[in-house]
Amino acid sequence: MKMNPDLPREVPVLGVMAFIVAVGFGVQSPALPVFAEHLGVGSAAVGALVSAFALMRLTAGPIGGRFVNTVGETRVLITGMFMLATTSVIAGLSANFTQLLVMRGAGGIGSALYSVAAMSLVFRVTPRHLTGRAVGIFQGAFYSGTVIGPAIGGLMSGLSPRVPFFAYGVAVGLGGVVAVLFLRHVSRHRAARDEPDRVPVSLREALARHSYRTAVTANFTIGWAVFGVRVSVVPLYLLNVVEAPAVWIGVGLSVCAIVQAVTLPVAGRRADAWPARRPLVLGETIIILGFLSILAGATLPGYLIGLALLGLGVSFVTTGGARIVAGVTEGRGGVVVAVYQGGADAGMVIGPLVAGVLAQQFGYEAGLGLTAGIVTLGLVMSAFLPSPDPRPKPGQGPA
Repeated sequence: MKMNPDLPREVPVLGVMAFIVAVGFGVQSPALPVFAEHLGVGSAAVGALVSAFALMRLTAGPIGGRFVNTVGETRVLITGMFMLATTSVIAGLSANFTQLLVMRGAGGIGSALYSVAAMSLVFRVTPRHLTGRAVGIFQGAFYSGTVIGPAIGGLMSGLSPRVPFFAYGVAVGLGGVVAVLFLRHVSRHRAARDEPDRVPVSLREALARHSYRTAVTANFTIGWAVFGVRVSVVPLYLLNVVEAPAVWIGVGLSVCAIVQAVTLPVAGRRADAWPARRPLVLGETIIILGFLSILAGATLPGYLIGLALLGLGVSFVTTGGARIVAGVTEGRGGVVVAVYQGGADAGMVIGPLVAGVLAQQFGYEAGLGLTAGIVTLGLVMSAFLPSPDPRPKPGQGPA
């Protein structure tokens, strides 16, 4: 990948760390059901492990944002990474399910601290006209890791279901060392750029802006549709309606992840060049077309094309939304970034539950149709996004 020479060196460093974290997370994924079974629990307990991680991320995100505002991005990032490393190793040593569940929840807190601080740092060190490119590189590295991680984890799980947890802990610990070596002077070096009397943007000030509310809504819809329903209801639709072999679940998810990883840098460049509304409108439209492709005819080609479209669409939505938030915070606003990221976490928790109940009661078409409708809500808000949308002064009403 060609790196823009104007991008600060911290961006590729953060990309490397995102890749390490994502590979480790992916390594753990196939080990969770095997480890749970090894500890004598069933599928419901596996769901609890997934939910505990996501719920603690959602809960701890705003707290991490406050820490970013008070002690700085780098310290919070390093704390989060070492917390992830420690809890993963302890989880691998769990003697019973309760211990594993507690450590997964604690890992969610570490993940929240890391992700909020990392994204805040990307916004802070990157010139505004390059924010989309920086986010594309950062997130592209993360999703590249999500493609590789599960394959490695599957091999490790064959050795022992505990091995992936140890491997994740070591990998993220090394990532924390990288952060200490390459990012410890960031705050000092960047302080000269900041106005001495500047304070972080408050959440109230950000929520007064239609652009920020639109970005949070867009992130919620892709959390619901792409990060949630795509990995819960859509695979069941493939098995029970399309009646395809289970192997195509993994193939489809890989297609989505690969398309997303490949297109994120391109989407980032477009987000920098286009008006704010365009990448959101384009991305949400593509996601809706993806769900329509999955539903149309209930065929395997339609399923694969639909998942490819989901990967493409989310690339534009995430980079476009992140660029809006970067403009709102002007590089200073940890809580604002945390709430934006929490939108995706909330959608990932709520979407599979609601769509799953609808699919069970009224058919898969109802669950997937509602999901497309939720994305349409974000599309409508994006279509009315004002441009330009200047940052209001404290006390100013919504844009």
